[in-house]
Amino acid sequence: MIPLIITLLLPLISSLLILFMNKENVKLIKYFTLISSLITFLISLFLLFNFNNTNPDIQYYINVTWVSSLDAGFRIGLDGMSLLLVMLITFISPIAILSSFDSIKTREKEYYFMILLLQFAMVGVFTALDTFLFYIFWELILIPMYFIIGIWGGKNRLYATVKFFIFTMVGSLFMLVAIIWLGNYVGNEILKTGFTTDYLKIKEVANLIPLNYQNWLFWAFAISFFIKVPLFPLHTWLPDAHTEAPTAGSVILAAILLKMGTYGLIRFNLEFFTSASIANASLISIFAVIGIIYGALVAAIQTDIKKLVAYSSVSHLGFVVLGIFSMTAIGIQGAIIQMVNHGLSTGMLFLLVGIIYERRHTREISEYGGIARIMPVYATFFAIAMFSSVGLPGLNGFVGEYLTLIGAFTSPILNSWGYAIAASTGVIFAAVYLLWMYQRVFFGTVDNPSNLNLKDLSKREWAFLVPIVIFIVWIGLHPSTFTNISENSTRKLVNKIENVKFGITPYPELLKNSNLKTNSNQINNNKIGK
Repeated sequence: MIPLIITLLLPLISSLLILFMNKENVKLIKYFTLISSLITFLISLFLLFNFNNTNPDIQYYINVTWVSSLDAGFRIGLDGMSLLLVMLITFISPIAILSSFDSIKTREKEYYFMILLLQFAMVGVFTALDTFLFYIFWELILIPMYFIIGIWGGKNRLYATVKFFIFTMVGSLFMLVAIIWLGNYVGNEILKTGFTTDYLKIKEVANLIPLNYQNWLFWAFAISFFIKVPLFPLHTWLPDAHTEAPTAGSVILAAILLKMGTYGLIRFNLEFFTSASIANASLISIFAVIGIIYGALVAAIQTDIKKLVAYSSVSHLGFVVLGIFSMTAIGIQGAIIQMVNHGLSTGMLFLLVGIIYERRHTREISEYGGIARIMPVYATFFAIAMFSSVGLPGLNGFVGEYLTLIGAFTSPILNSWGYAIAASTGVIFAAVYLLWMYQRVFFGTVDNPSNLNLKDLSKREWAFLVPIVIFIVWIGLHPSTFTNISENSTRKLVNKIENVKFGITPYPELLKNSNLKTNSNQINNNKIGK
């Protein structure tokens, strides 16, 4: 429990301490922020090493009453699915901070305060086990991200910031209404104990909610999460936010913030509204496939490298949504590991785009050519990130996409090969737009004299790129190291889905050491979805 509390609160405490530092002492602020984030990562390793992979239930659970009249509390904990994403946060955050050392040159004190506050809020989202607490963390993320883009972003940063804020806020209002209604209905009509925001209590009985109510609640949560993913056609804020955000902002946005949406779909939609999720799985999968193809095609015509990478996120996150709504163990496992993979590969691509932008102050593909001759080490790192994003076998991207496609192909819920076949074209298109971009930027002759004196990677840039490469290769060659962490939590969820849909329990061994037996008995007594 203590490592989880420290992992959550240390970034917040450190951010508050920065407020008391002299803004002129920039070096102290930078290194204090970096060391604080590194310590948070080291503390989070205790969560990983002491986690019981065989236990599908919540671990490190903390429950402190907050507002007793609303049954709201400081409730946090981790299962296998959320642990992987918390580890991604603590791993990426110091990398993003280190990458900011040269690129952020104004109002450094405020910037590093915002980065640590953002880290605190992100960990909170993935550990919250109270719907009210989850909503607080979800909204809190808006504040630092708003200022990071709005103050330290590009020339159109105000437009991108306002668009990002409005899209996210509108979606959040739907979720807030659903949280209030859900707490009232479950607490008063099902549990008979009064209003509640206790996630675990609600999860136990949420599928007893009539299907017509479930559908409304499903879409109220889903719209908020689809905006954050973002799922086509709610994606239009993303390219602007990515393009205008500073490098670290783009890295965190791609690596972590987009995963809040896909995580929410698993944690709330599939867990709470299983019958409604089954009923809407085909429709959502259609939009996921459209997003995969659309994002790839639009990426292919971009002239700005950063915007190309931004649209690639729309395509890659479509695979994650497809895996989630395949509602198979292999598909959801693929979605979870692909969340991590996308954070690593796309995060690395944004870092590399930021590096070349700092040297040339342009992201136009036409301004480059023959860069591999001038910056061979940089070209090598870019190739690794590119092939990871393409899904080359042996690297991490292949694992996630393969599992999601297999999950969609074999899904008894979707019951069609068409989704997987159509989605697989996105893999081909990804190879087209990324390889074509790489060819134009790195090969050929050096026609622009401004490129002749470009410096290759510095020691600091090596320091934040090498750790990402290690995990890209590690996941690609030995994915079970990571998939084993979330496997039993995923199977427990699939047990619930299969029980609602077919009245069967595909993994009965999980009933021995989990509270799923309670869920199964309650669902068997419920006629919804039968």
